[in-house]
Amino acid sequence: MAAPGILLVDKPGGITSHDVVARARRALGTRKIGHAGTLDPMATGLLVLGVEGATRLLTFVVGLDKTYEATIRLGVSTDTDDADGQVVATTDASSVGSASIAEAITALSGLISQVPSTYSAIKVDGRRAYDLARSGEEVQLKAREVTVSRFEVLAERRDGAVVDLDVVVDCSSGTYIRSLARDLGAALGVGGHLTALRRTRIGPFEVSGAAAIDAIADAPLREPAAAAAAVLGRLDVTADEARDLRHGKRLVGAAARLPADPTAAIDPDGRLVGIVGRRGADVKSTMNMPEEAPR
Repeated sequence: MAAPGILLVDKPGGITSHDVVARARRALGTRKIGHAGTLDPMATGLLVLGVEGATRLLTFVVGLDKTYEATIRLGVSTDTDDADGQVVATTDASSVGSASIAEAITALSGLISQVPSTYSAIKVDGRRAYDLARSGEEVQLKAREVTVSRFEVLAERRDGAVVDLDVVVDCSSGTYIRSLARDLGAALGVGGHLTALRRTRIGPFEVSGAAAIDAIADAPLREPAAAAAAVLGRLDVTADEARDLRHGKRLVGAAARLPADPTAAIDPDGRLVGIVGRRGADVKSTMNMPEEAPR
């Protein structure tokens, strides 16, 4: 059986996130692998996988802030808001100035209301929006509030009627970079879509520490304790406290020791006991982890 842990993978373009999971299952010899948030086939970059018992930690990773590097093409709109779709409109964007771009980007920063792409994986009455759209059905998705804490142009290139912008975006979970491209183009009156997307960070995890798709079998796993502590912070507990938490007992009066709620409880051997939270002045386990063998 594979050891439990968190595996970072640098997904290449042209394959799905499920393809990466399938490759990891074969490479590590286990079916118990999940991921914390998909990437479109066109996109590259960081996928966070949970292996064996560490799959339970993925629920705390999914909602973390993320960083993307992307290229937005102004002057061309597609039905999917990215380069995988069909062109539906073209407009000469050569007259759009850098100052106008910066102003439109500012309006798309901070707390904003965003309508996800029609070709997203959001479920509508139990079906994926992209399946409905591809079958010709009308899809109307509700706007949602997201936070774009950084939307910065790194480079601007002009080629005839189109303008390409290389950007970096820091954003909350649930933000669609395709929708930012679409909305930026719409605000400038020329349309826009995404031509490249790379996820470089999810919370504390960076793509620089990720394994290539062909190196998964030899990639180091982040131990559950280290991964959970990086995401949630850590509470060091004694052996007696670890036993009590595993048996469902509270740590009386220990809430003041918590760095955050929830947080990761770590025993003296460096093993993850579980995820704990406040219960008044006490601390109680909200998710026990399978007990690891002593190191």
